Parts: sequence; C-alpha cells; structure tokens
Amino acid sequence: MRQGPAARMAGPGVRDRLSGVRFPFMHPLLMVGLGGAAGSILRYWLGGLVQHRLEATGFPAGTLAVNLLGCFAIGALSGVVETRHAFSPDLRLLLGAGLLGGFTTFSAFGNETINLLRAGHSGLAATNVVSSVVLGLGLAGLGRLATSALLR
Repeated sequence: MRQGPAARMAGPGVRDRLSGVRFPFMHPLLMVGLGGAAGSILRYWLGGLVQHRLEATGFPAGTLAVNLLGCFAIGALSGVVETRHAFSPDLRLLLGAGLLGGFTTFSAFGNETINLLRAGHSGLAATNVVSSVVLGLGLAGLGRLATSALLR
C-alpha cells in the first residue's frame, strides 16, 4: 500500500526516502521554521502598517505594537495550553516558537518573566528584565561601535 506524504512524515522523525535513516530533529525544525516564516512576514507587514500611519511622530510605534501584540498573543496561547491542555506539541511549536518567535522574541521574554513571577522567583524575574533591557541596549550600542570601527 502506498503512503501519502503526511503518513511518511508521521512518527518520531522524518525518514530520508533513499537511505531509510531517521532524522528526528527535522519535524520540530520544520514546525518552527514554517511558523517563523509566517510570523516574520506578519511582523514586517503589521509593523510597517502601524509605522506608516504614525510616521510623523518619529517613535518606533510599529515595533512597539508588534512587541505588545506578541506579548498578549503568547500570554493567551500559554493560558489556553495551561487551562485547557489544548494544542498538540506540534501545533505549540508552530504557534509558540515558530509564529510568535518569528513575530517577536519580545513575547518570549515577556512570557518567561511572567512564568518566573508566577513561580515565586521575583528576583530572577527582575534580573531577567534588567539584564535583558540594560545588556540588550548596551550590546546593541557595542555592536554599532564595533561595526563602525571595523568599517572605517
């Protein structure tokens, strides 16, 4: 009996049709990659739309809108998964690490900080916030300085 593509990809990994070797890491990578591509396109479109409408302000409103929407979306996704045990592991990868990861990594930062607070680790949550913001800004500046120095 001949199997379709979906049946061939079922199981713990994707099978190379020529050698029969299993690649168990391929399926999760495909889920994250497909979702990430869609999230990146959505980020570009929505961020550009918002920025275009508020361009005169000079404020990066498109980025802020995407980051805030991403935080809300990952919080909602986490809530549904936690309370309803919804979505298969594949769909969680596609939506969480993929779509929302491609849309904004700020959503992961927000969700992980909330998880630390909920677990009673307020010190770690504060460390995450301060280090992410301060070190992130510092490294963004350092990256600019390094490239400016190298490209002179």
